[in-house]
Amino acid sequence: MNRIVSGFRLLLIGALGSTWLVSAQPADAASNLVIYTAANEKLHADVVTAFSKKYPDITVKAVNLSTGPITEKAIAEKNNPQADLIYAVNTVALEQLKNAGALEPYAPKDSKIPGQFADSDGFYINHWLTVMVMAVNTQVLQKRNLPVPASWEDLAKPQYKGLISVASPTQSGTGLSIFMTLFDAYGWGYIEKIHQNIFQYTSSGGAPGRQAGAGEVAIGLTFDTAVLEQIKAGLPVKLVFPNLTPNIMEGGGLLVRGPNPKNGKLFLDFLASPEGAKVYAPYVGAATVPGHGNIDLKGVSLWKMRRPVDANDFKRDWAKKYGN
Repeated sequence: MNRIVSGFRLLLIGALGSTWLVSAQPADAASNLVIYTAANEKLHADVVTAFSKKYPDITVKAVNLSTGPITEKAIAEKNNPQADLIYAVNTVALEQLKNAGALEPYAPKDSKIPGQFADSDGFYINHWLTVMVMAVNTQVLQKRNLPVPASWEDLAKPQYKGLISVASPTQSGTGLSIFMTLFDAYGWGYIEKIHQNIFQYTSSGGAPGRQAGAGEVAIGLTFDTAVLEQIKAGLPVKLVFPNLTPNIMEGGGLLVRGPNPKNGKLFLDFLASPEGAKVYAPYVGAATVPGHGNIDLKGVSLWKMRRPVDANDFKRDWAKKYGN
């Protein structure tokens, strides 16, 4: 899934495309800041604009690619770093950067982000997360005299057969996050039961939410803002947090030996502040700075994987069992 981390692609440097500059108070002598990111175009532009108002003498440059390429680029350049920080990449990518020695430990100054969202070794911090939820069409369930499901276990009941849609884990990061979590929590036996109830596997992570909104299914398993869009449109959809919640966290860290480390730290400080969170919160499900974002995490049980699950191995096993 790349709802936040893919979307639009902006601001490329050199051979990658055009350079986007924003004049911004110097902390480094060069008064420059080079950012690597996988952020949504509008989110990134708004964040940089707000940062530049705070530090008007820093010139900001950014390379914006999808998560895989921007992570690979940062790792490839670790012995000759071209950027100061990376942000808006998921935790898997941040762990890859950390393990490759491409990140430098840094704890943002005056951060308001709770420790549970920071790397235990201090190499990165998560700024927002996407949570996977149920989009439940209450009218469809009422017509069938069925209750609103409250847990993943409920979805395995025969009464919901043919009423559920979800993205395929081989085609969507949303589907992969959902099913890897369910595998970790319940194993293949449970997945086989829920498979029997699936009406359709979609290629898009947001499609199940739209299907629920249209009444094509009773329950769409999707990400948070996909459900909020249906509710905002006035459709009879309820957002249900299951008993455990798959999630994708996204954040950033300081790249090792970057050319402008002081400015990189200033940007990371900004992202971890309420001032920064106010800027990106409208684009995300839940911001990790308390009180920001479209989703209130109070009472939500965020699932943390109990064991390593290789995504490629999981997708291969899935394809053998159920196809694509």
